[in-house]
Amino acid sequence: MPKRPIRTAVRAIIIHDGKLLLVNAWKDGRHGLMCAPGGGAEVGSSLPQNLIREVYEETGLHVEVGAPALVNEFHDPKSGYHQVEVFFRCTLVGATDVPEGWIDLEAIVSEHLWVTPRDLEQVNHKPDSLGAVAFGAAPLSYDALEEIQS
Repeated sequence: MPKRPIRTAVRAIIIHDGKLLLVNAWKDGRHGLMCAPGGGAEVGSSLPQNLIREVYEETGLHVEVGAPALVNEFHDPKSGYHQVEVFFRCTLVGATDVPEGWIDLEAIVSEHLWVTPRDLEQVNHKPDSLGAVAFGAAPLSYDALEEIQS
């Protein structure tokens, strides 16, 4: 397995009107996997600053970043890719709808989906604990290292 540095990412748990915001995880909706908005942290910016930037880039929405809610990590043994994600509870500031026709400049996010807890059960998403953390009142949680299945 190739040695690569661990990538740090941030993700937003945004609940509005009882629904959680999800975005597609892969370019062009490949694999149909959904996740919380966010992405890689850039050196020199705090995790909340990175998350504010990532949420805006992917959704056009502005957020206030609250407390961490979940630390998740996964890796792909074939490529050596290993990512640690910190999920923060976020509150929308201003508009609550993704602007019509919003385009992610990195051309990854092309789908935005607001889901209820029941809807989430029917949606292919990661991490598996997202619903319990997002819709529950659980304190900070840790999801053990998960291997990416090809």
